[in-house]
Amino acid sequence: MVKNLITGIGGFVASHLADFLLEKGEEVYGTYRWTEDLSRIKHVREKIKMIPADLLDVSSLIRAIADNKPDYIFHLAAQSYVPDSFTNPIITVETNTIGTVNLLEALRLIKEYIHKDYDPVIHVCSSSEFYGKVNEQEIPITEQNPMRPGNQYAVGKIGADAAAYFYAKYYGMKVIRTRMFTHTGERRTMLSAECNFARQIALIENGLQVPVIKHGNLNSVRTWANVKDAVKAYYLLVRKGKPGEVYNIGGKVNKTIGEMLDYMISLSPMKDKIKKELDQNLVRKVDVNLQIVDYGKFRRETGWEPEISFEDTINEVLDYWRKNV
Repeated sequence: MVKNLITGIGGFVASHLADFLLEKGEEVYGTYRWTEDLSRIKHVREKIKMIPADLLDVSSLIRAIADNKPDYIFHLAAQSYVPDSFTNPIITVETNTIGTVNLLEALRLIKEYIHKDYDPVIHVCSSSEFYGKVNEQEIPITEQNPMRPGNQYAVGKIGADAAAYFYAKYYGMKVIRTRMFTHTGERRTMLSAECNFARQIALIENGLQVPVIKHGNLNSVRTWANVKDAVKAYYLLVRKGKPGEVYNIGGKVNKTIGEMLDYMISLSPMKDKIKKELDQNLVRKVDVNLQIVDYGKFRRETGWEPEISFEDTINEVLDYWRKNV
């Protein structure tokens, strides 16, 4: 049976990837930290082999991999909340860059000293934040766009991206990078714009907040995708992607944050009463305002296309928060 290792198994995307792999009848192993919230996988936890490990403790990574020898490794663990990257820049970069180096070095050491015939495919999940604030003439964004980090999270992910490139090219390891653009859905609790709005609408509908939605910049454009489409892409990536390569992945519907908010409000029975109000605390100093993706390279090599509509995705986010405020 195919063995899959997912780092950061308690995460938003990791939980959906675990669902998908289990539905395929494959084995799922997941690393977790002792402080990690595992509520997202409570419905499948008994089907996952849980492995305590920390990206900053390379010995724990060696044990996790050498004991289980997974065929595919999905490196999803990260400090992924952008606002926290400003208040905790060092731990963000350590986790996202040094943690990735630790994982890749653990794999290299295992292959050199323990299991010499072991040669897994490793997916290193970088980010569209790699590209930062692009110029209008550069869109849609291809893999050739330069790096322009706009926050410390992006700095850490660029380091991870570079490490993955190095280990593939220098050591010949089967490392593939992705730069995933905006993806969302149920179980996303990090308060990105759509989750923040869904939470506020759910509170308003329950009489727990006055009918005013606080927001930041509504003019930023995003290419919207559903997390379930994202994990299908990752499944294809490790089977059809080329080691050493990097792939943009994202949706095919472009909407501003404001258009997304207006659609979400239209789904509420309180829609005629809800007002919008700018909150300067929600405005980024450097706003990544043109995240429009070209995923043609990935489509050509894997045949992947996003299937879930923007409307269904936003409905899913709102319904999740209605159940969980």
